[in-house]
Amino acid sequence: MRGTGLSFENPIQDAISRLRFAPRSNNLLISSWDSVLRLYDVDDCKLRLEAGNEAALLDCCFQDESVAYSAGSDGSVCRYDLQSGTHYTIGNHDDSATCIEYSDETCQLFTTGWDRKIMHWDSRASKVLECFTCLSSNVDSISLGGVDLCIATGTSVNVYDLRNLDKAAHAVYTGIRTRCVRSIPHTKGFAVGSVDGRVRVWLPHPSSSEDMGYTFRCHPKSGNGKYHLAAVNDIAFNPQIPGAFITGDYEGYVIAWDSTARKRLFELGRYPNSVASLSYNQEGELLAVASSFTCQEASEDFTESEFVSFNSEDLPPEIFMQELGENYIKSASAGSSFRVSDA
Repeated sequence: MRGTGLSFENPIQDAISRLRFAPRSNNLLISSWDSVLRLYDVDDCKLRLEAGNEAALLDCCFQDESVAYSAGSDGSVCRYDLQSGTHYTIGNHDDSATCIEYSDETCQLFTTGWDRKIMHWDSRASKVLECFTCLSSNVDSISLGGVDLCIATGTSVNVYDLRNLDKAAHAVYTGIRTRCVRSIPHTKGFAVGSVDGRVRVWLPHPSSSEDMGYTFRCHPKSGNGKYHLAAVNDIAFNPQIPGAFITGDYEGYVIAWDSTARKRLFELGRYPNSVASLSYNQEGELLAVASSFTCQEASEDFTESEFVSFNSEDLPPEIFMQELGENYIKSASAGSSFRVSDA
């Protein structure tokens, strides 16, 4: 079951890069490679905003119900007034701006780019505060949970405390090549999706220097004994059910998991294209799924024949709304499916 597709008078013309539900409503923010930021009212099935830009939009985020930001391929970081429709550039990276997050706790905006810089901005003054670190490699993904900023590069995730950005509070070697990282809501820890179909869940140990975590594959071996190396493009944690999260992959599969019980809960029907982005609404009962071509390249660690070719530019980008009703919620809470094994 794929859910209901959103209807657009002017269809999205290029790959979807990010979906984000608003903090308190069912307004959905959409960034895409066609250089347009869209705000869609899911309750009223109506497009509220369509703001054109000069560059492809690689990420977006909300500040609150009335303000949003985007990261552009030309390095621009833009601020949007969602009520008036006006927007302007607050600053630039030296190369493409790739990831963006907003912190309610510190009222700061955090961005990364292909210039290998991590920058934070004062949203109240709309100006850059500083580049608090320069990296030796590109950032693959970032995620913000409370005061913890997770920055994933290669096979490592550095966790920074926003109250002290001088150095990383945790430096975690995941052992898998990162496609995405997502913070676990209401607690410490994160989950990483890899380019070869694995997920790594990491939790800091509360009483010792040793951390807890495990890695598993989203799909079992095929009949020939080989794994499907389909990248996990996105992970979304349910904001209301502790430990429950969804993965969306390069093959178009969306699967729910219980990170506490280490169980697979259920699988939604296969989507027509790769799952580019996922987002839960604030109540955890509505899931937005972007079925879209992604600009992902195959990992050099694997041969072309080992990767599943499902990502198609010929199919138009689509966004589906999946209502996760009472039966789905009870299933997720009970964790009544099979247990995943370490990989």
